[in-house]
Amino acid sequence: MKIARFSHKDAIKFGIVDETDLVVLAGDPLFAGLDTTGERVAIGDVALLAPVIPRSKVVCVGRNYRDHAAELNNDVPSEPLLFFKPNTAVIGPGDTIVRPPQTNDTQWEGELAVVIGKIAKNVKAEDASDVIFGYTIANDVTARDLQGPDRQWARAKGMDTFCPVGPAIETEFDVSRGEIITRHNDVEVQRGAFTDMIFDIPTIIEFVTAAFTLLPGDLILTGTPAGVGAFSGGDSVEVEVPGIGILRNIARDAA
Repeated sequence: MKIARFSHKDAIKFGIVDETDLVVLAGDPLFAGLDTTGERVAIGDVALLAPVIPRSKVVCVGRNYRDHAAELNNDVPSEPLLFFKPNTAVIGPGDTIVRPPQTNDTQWEGELAVVIGKIAKNVKAEDASDVIFGYTIANDVTARDLQGPDRQWARAKGMDTFCPVGPAIETEFDVSRGEIITRHNDVEVQRGAFTDMIFDIPTIIEFVTAAFTLLPGDLILTGTPAGVGAFSGGDSVEVEVPGIGILRNIARDAA
């Protein structure tokens, strides 16, 4: 089941994707369930938004593909390498990635994102599926020229618009069969299978929830494969996960 968040007639709503239509939900499915209103709207008549705005945090896993660690001359971590993005970095499909004046090297990182569905603390790997609501797509935009000098990643990873998410949440996605593809100006630059992750999603959830509590709507970005690179103002970045959809954003330089 795919669930989208959208704007229609000056109201923000949630809906179940049914081919070219959205079956409107009575409320946020993370809190109100999947009751419907009986209303249907055409997808072409709405503006799709980020399918979730995390209530508290976006947790990201760095260097979770060996080929990506190698391309940046980094060691492979012995346990998940975590950092945060603020929820103010989140934007939706079709929204603009703004390249701020502090950086001259913004780079894409296409990633699978886990949407947390319930309060989660000290979750064992074998129980991880119990706290997963579904999956969506993310772009872990990075100011690479700030990441090294800052020696921590809050500014390089967390600027406004640096976390595009969407276009929908797939609640029944089979990660073991999935892959991610990133295109820069319609040219493929990344392709990786989720089975190539160093730390799989159950392991990540156990590790994360041992440290801090996850809340419904929180996101976990699971890392990017090799092929990261720089984009400029006016460029498009498109991240696709077959079975979930395509997340496409255009960049612009800050005025």
